[in-house]
Amino acid sequence: MFTDISFSDDRPLYLQIRDYIKQMILKGLLSQGQKLPSTRELSSILKVSRNTVILAYEYLQDEGFIEVLRGKGAFVSAINIDYQNQWKFDWNSKLNSYTKLANELDIVKHEAKWKKGMISFKSIAPDDKLFDVEDFKRAFLNRFSLEGEKLLNYGYAQGYKPLIEYLLHYMSNKGVNIEGKDILITNGFTEGFDIVLSALTNPGDYILCENPTHNTAIKIMKLHGLNILGVDIEEDGINLNELKKTLSLKPISMGFLIPSYHNPTGIVMSPEKRMEALKIFARYKVPIIEDGFNEELRYSGSHLSPLAGLCGHGNSVIYIGSLSKVLFPGLRIGWILGDKDLISKLESVKRSRDIHTSFLDQAVLYEYLVTGNLEKYLKKARRIYREKYDFALECAKKYIPHKRILGEGGLHIFVEMDENIDARLVLYRYIIRIVIFMPGDIFYTDEKGKNTFRLGFSRSTLKEIEKGFSIIGEIIKEMEE
Repeated sequence: MFTDISFSDDRPLYLQIRDYIKQMILKGLLSQGQKLPSTRELSSILKVSRNTVILAYEYLQDEGFIEVLRGKGAFVSAINIDYQNQWKFDWNSKLNSYTKLANELDIVKHEAKWKKGMISFKSIAPDDKLFDVEDFKRAFLNRFSLEGEKLLNYGYAQGYKPLIEYLLHYMSNKGVNIEGKDILITNGFTEGFDIVLSALTNPGDYILCENPTHNTAIKIMKLHGLNILGVDIEEDGINLNELKKTLSLKPISMGFLIPSYHNPTGIVMSPEKRMEALKIFARYKVPIIEDGFNEELRYSGSHLSPLAGLCGHGNSVIYIGSLSKVLFPGLRIGWILGDKDLISKLESVKRSRDIHTSFLDQAVLYEYLVTGNLEKYLKKARRIYREKYDFALECAKKYIPHKRILGEGGLHIFVEMDENIDARLVLYRYIIRIVIFMPGDIFYTDEKGKNTFRLGFSRSTLKEIEKGFSIIGEIIKEMEE
């Protein structure tokens, strides 16, 4: 006993000794009243300093595992351990319909998985090699030196006030009238969308969106029990005639649109369509949830105002923003911008769930943003991603048989093949040849899209893009023969 401790280098020795003795007691190998070796004796056995053992014993005493009697030594405390190790419960029998559906819709579990050595075009996450780590470290140290202890305590459900003020100014620079508006900080787009739907829809409501659309959004809408009505998109955005028809047929509760660098197609809705779409939704008195997806990755053309900007003094658009597809997705910080009174109500929904988004993360991000690092980073990222985008588009046209290739920017392109080609069958053959991508049918609200797929290139090298796209093209040609 005590001679089989295997110390690791990544944890203080006194904690490893404490945990070892604690496990011995919990497993019944050290019984109540049993005397432990003296600190001098155990330090000799383990070849550590006596102070290390003394500290381990102090922690065990604080936690009630041992008693130290002056002049007598350390003894195991009276701990009642009665393991009920016979009963195995079938937790699957308790799963509710929400959990079953969430598991069913979990594409991380059910779609093809990346393995080492594969060329992957699945992800549209930013390339972490572009992150300015030193600037982020500096932001952390600066902000922590100013507010360290406050940032480690509870914060506010609405968010870190300096970050909220920064984002209001940021949205104002996008052309949004922020008068009468406010912001709620969230754990990325996913929580923001979930909060909005939780507050403004009921199971059985109709929600309208583009078809195809963001897969995560489809999942959340289904988990809320909503009836999803998809409207086809054209090469300049949503089909307006179909939009009018759909709005006239059903009592739509909300609309959900991704007007810029649409996921998955990469289409940018034209200025004319944005204005007309707003008028149509207003005519039918249907408010809009706007996903500000990848707006920062504009490679060419003039600035396009988000729908939230085009509605002027109106309050009919709820804007959900995030920098996750551009910068530091691991921080999981997003925001909801909307009518001030509505944001106050959404704040209560947020507070009832997780109290608030990490204040430390919000504060560090604020420090990073306010010192001009975002602009510097985006200048570099746009240049590199633009090169990858142009090359990916060139390779796709050169190697991949296609009906259409969509995408005007961002971190991905969308390929539509002839209707007789099933993208999932192509994917199965890709995997054998070490290439993986995202099949397009997961982005559709109906049974369409079987002949489509999305290719994310943000984390791939130019060499991988050319090699991977050429393999994709070879397989499609084989299937066409």
